[in-house]
Amino acid sequence: MSDISVMTEITVDRTSLPPAIERFVVHWGEMGTTWSVNRSVAQIHALLYVSDEPMTAEDIADLLGMARSNVSTSLRELLGWSLVRRVHMMGDRRDYYEAEADMFEMVRRIALGRKAREIDPALAVLRACVAEAKSDPRISPAARRRLGAMLGFTETVDKSFNEIMSLPAATLMTLIKMGGAVARLATRGKRQARTRSA
Repeated sequence: MSDISVMTEITVDRTSLPPAIERFVVHWGEMGTTWSVNRSVAQIHALLYVSDEPMTAEDIADLLGMARSNVSTSLRELLGWSLVRRVHMMGDRRDYYEAEADMFEMVRRIALGRKAREIDPALAVLRACVAEAKSDPRISPAARRRLGAMLGFTETVDKSFNEIMSLPAATLMTLIKMGGAVARLATRGKRQARTRSA
Protein backbone atom coordinates (compact mmCIF):
# COMPACT_ATOMS: atom_id res chain seq x y z
CA MET A 1 0.00 0.00 0.00
CA SER A 2 1.43 3.39 -0.95
CA ASP A 3 1.56 6.41 1.30
CA ILE A 4 -0.83 8.28 -0.98
CA SER A 5 -3.51 5.57 -0.90
CA VAL A 6 -4.01 6.00 2.86
CA MET A 7 -3.97 9.79 2.83
CA THR A 8 -7.21 11.73 2.86
CA GLU A 9 -5.62 14.80 1.31
CA ILE A 10 -3.01 14.78 -1.44
CA THR A 11 -0.20 17.12 -0.47
CA VAL A 12 2.83 15.81 -2.39
CA ASP A 13 4.15 16.53 -5.87
CA ARG A 14 1.68 19.35 -6.35
CA THR A 15 2.08 21.48 -9.46
CA SER A 16 2.11 25.12 -8.45
CA LEU A 17 -0.38 27.65 -9.78
CA PRO A 18 0.64 31.17 -10.83
CA PRO A 19 0.32 33.44 -7.78
CA ALA A 20 -2.62 35.46 -9.15
CA ILE A 21 -4.57 32.29 -9.97
CA GLU A 22 -3.78 30.73 -6.59
CA ARG A 23 -4.88 33.92 -4.82
CA PHE A 24 -8.14 33.95 -6.83
CA VAL A 25 -8.84 30.26 -6.11
CA VAL A 26 -8.14 30.67 -2.38
CA HIS A 27 -10.25 33.83 -2.15
CA TRP A 28 -13.16 32.27 -4.09
CA GLY A 29 -13.05 29.39 -1.61
CA GLU A 30 -13.18 31.82 1.31
CA MET A 31 -16.08 33.69 -0.28
CA GLY A 32 -17.87 30.38 -0.83
CA THR A 33 -17.83 29.63 2.88
CA THR A 34 -19.55 32.96 3.61
CA TRP A 35 -22.29 31.90 1.16
CA SER A 36 -22.60 28.47 2.84
CA VAL A 37 -20.79 26.76 -0.03
CA ASN A 38 -18.14 24.17 0.80
CA ARG A 39 -14.65 25.64 0.40
CA SER A 40 -13.50 22.78 -1.87
CA VAL A 41 -16.52 23.22 -4.14
CA ALA A 42 -15.82 26.94 -4.48
CA GLN A 43 -12.09 26.43 -5.08
CA ILE A 44 -12.70 23.83 -7.78
CA HIS A 45 -15.20 26.13 -9.44
CA ALA A 46 -12.68 28.99 -9.37
CA LEU A 47 -9.93 26.82 -10.84
CA LEU A 48 -12.15 25.60 -13.68
CA TYR A 49 -13.41 29.13 -14.32
CA VAL A 50 -9.90 30.43 -15.01
CA SER A 51 -8.67 27.30 -16.78
CA ASP A 52 -8.00 27.58 -20.52
CA GLU A 53 -8.69 23.89 -21.07
CA PRO A 54 -11.07 21.32 -19.53
CA MET A 55 -9.49 19.38 -16.65
CA THR A 56 -9.80 15.87 -15.27
CA ALA A 57 -10.60 15.22 -11.61
CA GLU A 58 -7.03 13.98 -11.23
CA ASP A 59 -5.66 17.26 -12.65
CA ILE A 60 -7.81 19.22 -10.20
CA ALA A 61 -6.78 17.06 -7.25
CA ASP A 62 -3.10 17.50 -8.10
CA LEU A 63 -3.29 21.26 -8.61
CA LEU A 64 -5.35 21.98 -5.49
CA GLY A 65 -3.82 19.34 -3.24
CA MET A 66 -7.19 17.71 -2.55
CA ALA A 67 -8.20 14.11 -2.12
CA ARG A 68 -9.66 12.60 -5.30
CA SER A 69 -12.85 11.63 -3.41
CA ASN A 70 -13.31 15.25 -2.28
CA VAL A 71 -12.87 16.46 -5.87
CA SER A 72 -15.44 13.92 -7.16
CA THR A 73 -18.01 14.95 -4.55
CA SER A 74 -17.41 18.64 -5.26
CA LEU A 75 -17.72 18.14 -9.02
CA ARG A 76 -21.07 16.38 -8.54
CA GLU A 77 -22.32 19.39 -6.59
CA LEU A 78 -21.09 21.82 -9.26
CA LEU A 79 -22.75 19.70 -11.97
CA GLY A 80 -25.98 19.86 -9.94
CA TRP A 81 -25.81 23.67 -9.96
CA SER A 82 -25.04 23.60 -13.73
CA LEU A 83 -21.89 25.61 -13.05
CA VAL A 84 -19.62 23.03 -14.68
CA ARG A 85 -20.18 20.49 -17.42
CA ARG A 86 -18.62 17.16 -18.23
CA VAL A 87 -16.85 17.01 -21.61
CA HIS A 88 -14.95 14.31 -23.44
CA MET A 89 -11.77 14.39 -25.46
CA MET A 90 -11.16 12.38 -28.60
CA GLY A 91 -9.30 9.16 -27.79
CA ASP A 92 -9.49 9.66 -24.00
CA ARG A 93 -11.97 7.74 -21.88
CA ARG A 94 -11.61 10.02 -18.86
CA ASP A 95 -14.15 12.67 -17.94
CA TYR A 96 -13.03 16.27 -18.27
CA TYR A 97 -14.74 19.27 -16.68
CA GLU A 98 -15.09 22.89 -17.69
CA ALA A 99 -16.86 25.80 -16.02
CA GLU A 100 -19.46 28.09 -17.50
CA ALA A 101 -17.29 30.96 -18.73
CA ASP A 102 -20.04 33.53 -19.36
CA MET A 103 -20.12 35.64 -16.20
CA PHE A 104 -23.76 36.70 -16.59
CA GLU A 105 -24.90 33.12 -17.16
CA MET A 106 -22.87 31.88 -14.19
CA VAL A 107 -24.37 34.48 -11.84
CA ARG A 108 -27.85 33.79 -13.24
CA ARG A 109 -27.50 30.06 -12.53
CA ILE A 110 -26.26 30.71 -9.00
CA ALA A 111 -29.13 33.13 -8.34
CA LEU A 112 -31.75 30.71 -9.72
CA GLY A 113 -30.27 27.86 -7.71
CA ARG A 114 -30.30 29.85 -4.48
CA LYS A 115 -33.86 31.00 -5.14
CA ALA A 116 -34.99 27.39 -5.65
CA ARG A 117 -33.27 26.27 -2.44
CA GLU A 118 -34.10 29.25 -0.21
CA ILE A 119 -36.84 31.61 -1.44
CA ASP A 120 -39.25 29.06 -2.95
CA PRO A 121 -39.45 26.94 0.24
CA ALA A 122 -39.82 30.10 2.36
CA LEU A 123 -42.71 31.26 0.16
CA ALA A 124 -44.44 27.89 0.50
CA VAL A 125 -44.15 28.03 4.30
CA LEU A 126 -45.35 31.65 4.45
CA ARG A 127 -48.38 30.86 2.29
CA ALA A 128 -49.27 27.90 4.51
CA CYS A 129 -48.83 30.00 7.68
CA VAL A 130 -51.03 32.82 6.36
CA ALA A 131 -53.74 30.33 5.33
CA GLU A 132 -53.65 28.57 8.71
CA ALA A 133 -53.58 31.85 10.65
CA LYS A 134 -56.86 32.99 9.03
CA SER A 135 -58.79 30.17 10.67
CA ASP A 136 -56.98 30.08 14.04
CA PRO A 137 -58.66 32.38 16.59
CA ARG A 138 -55.61 32.15 18.87
CA ILE A 139 -53.57 34.23 16.40
CA SER A 140 -54.00 37.95 16.90
CA PRO A 141 -55.01 40.29 14.07
CA ALA A 142 -51.62 42.03 14.39
CA ALA A 143 -49.75 38.73 13.92
CA ARG A 144 -51.95 37.92 10.90
CA ARG A 145 -51.17 41.33 9.38
CA ARG A 146 -47.44 40.86 9.92
CA LEU A 147 -47.49 37.40 8.33
CA GLY A 148 -49.54 38.81 5.44
CA ALA A 149 -47.13 41.73 5.01
CA MET A 150 -44.13 39.40 4.98
CA LEU A 151 -45.84 37.15 2.42
CA GLY A 152 -46.80 40.14 0.25
CA PHE A 153 -43.26 41.51 0.32
CA THR A 154 -41.68 38.12 -0.44
CA GLU A 155 -44.10 37.49 -3.32
CA THR A 156 -43.29 40.92 -4.77
CA VAL A 157 -39.56 40.24 -4.55
CA ASP A 158 -40.09 36.79 -6.09
CA LYS A 159 -42.12 38.24 -8.99
CA SER A 160 -39.52 40.96 -9.62
CA PHE A 161 -36.68 38.42 -9.47
CA ASN A 162 -38.43 36.20 -12.03
CA GLU A 163 -38.99 39.16 -14.35
CA ILE A 164 -35.37 40.26 -14.04
CA MET A 165 -34.04 36.75 -14.67
CA SER A 166 -36.14 36.48 -17.85
CA LEU A 167 -34.55 39.61 -19.35
CA PRO A 168 -31.96 39.12 -22.08
CA ALA A 169 -28.41 39.52 -20.77
CA ALA A 170 -27.81 42.70 -22.79
CA THR A 171 -30.94 44.37 -21.40
CA LEU A 172 -30.10 43.43 -17.84
CA MET A 173 -26.54 44.70 -18.21
CA THR A 174 -27.89 48.03 -19.53
CA LEU A 175 -30.14 48.34 -16.47
CA ILE A 176 -27.27 47.48 -14.12
CA LYS A 177 -25.01 50.06 -15.77
CA MET A 178 -27.73 52.69 -15.39
CA GLY A 179 -27.50 52.22 -11.61
CA GLY A 180 -29.16 55.05 -9.72
CA ALA A 181 -30.63 56.50 -12.91
CA VAL A 182 -33.34 53.80 -12.79
CA ALA A 183 -34.28 54.80 -9.23
CA ARG A 184 -34.33 58.49 -10.15
CA LEU A 185 -36.54 57.73 -13.15
CA ALA A 186 -38.99 55.76 -10.97
CA THR A 187 -39.07 58.55 -8.35
CA ARG A 188 -39.62 61.22 -11.01
CA GLY A 189 -42.55 59.24 -12.40
CA LYS A 190 -44.19 59.12 -8.96
CA ARG A 191 -43.65 62.87 -8.44
CA GLN A 192 -45.24 63.63 -11.81
CA ALA A 193 -48.22 61.42 -11.01
CA ARG A 194 -48.74 63.21 -7.68
CA THR A 195 -48.47 66.60 -9.40
CA ARG A 196 -51.11 65.62 -11.96
CA SER A 197 -53.51 64.35 -9.26
CA ALA A 198 -53.10 67.50 -7.12
